[in-house]
Amino acid sequence: MNIAQVATKNIAFTIAAAQSTSIPLDVVANVQTHLRFVEAAAKRGVQWLVFPELSLTGYELAAMPGLVLDPAHALLAPLREAARRNGIAITVGAPVHSGLALPSIGAITMRPDGQHSVYRKFHLHEGEKQFATAGVAPVHVQEWAGQKFANAICADTNYPSHAAQAAAAGAGVYAAGILTSANGYAAEAPLWASYAREHAMTVVIANHGGPSGGYVSAGRSGIWGSDGVLIAEASGSGDWLVVALAV
Repeated sequence: MNIAQVATKNIAFTIAAAQSTSIPLDVVANVQTHLRFVEAAAKRGVQWLVFPELSLTGYELAAMPGLVLDPAHALLAPLREAARRNGIAITVGAPVHSGLALPSIGAITMRPDGQHSVYRKFHLHEGEKQFATAGVAPVHVQEWAGQKFANAICADTNYPSHAAQAAAAGAGVYAAGILTSANGYAAEAPLWASYAREHAMTVVIANHGGPSGGYVSAGRSGIWGSDGVLIAEASGSGDWLVVALAV
């Protein structure tokens, strides 16, 4: 695992993006990978750790109905315990129940205080609509360590209105698990920087470390400070822990 770590006064608390590589459909193996990132992050004082979109399953859309997870699922017990033991909030990517026939693409957050939650991707790509149900709430803000934190998932970050709604709800951190290619990254990174600058939010982007679901990830997970400047990033693909230390 590579480490990109920067100490900065431009963030309110220590946060990290986990650029992990997922084994398709193997939740058990991916949980073990996640645990390695959690332990590395905890050693660096990280208070919130964010993983890529569908990090626990890989971006395997057609298989999602058989891979649905929730915060209390037995397979996630090691992650819940790691959150409690290390005092770190962890946001992972997985298919989640939607209440309808198709599952949602979800971000599951497990917190040290046992207050776990689920955010469902609000903006779906066209190719996802036959496999997934969009979430009904665009804003999901929670508070930890005195900081308000808003979730986003991949295509959500393509919509300036999504970040604006998060900021209006009081979020100081806008964090997204994504899967994007080199071409996608080139188009999207300026948007992420603008959200940080315009709304005075820290923006955290966790991309996949390797290919997933037929897509080649660009990697380059990063953290933008509230002035819109890129604080820390992975230099490319592969497994990276990208940390911004609050000082």
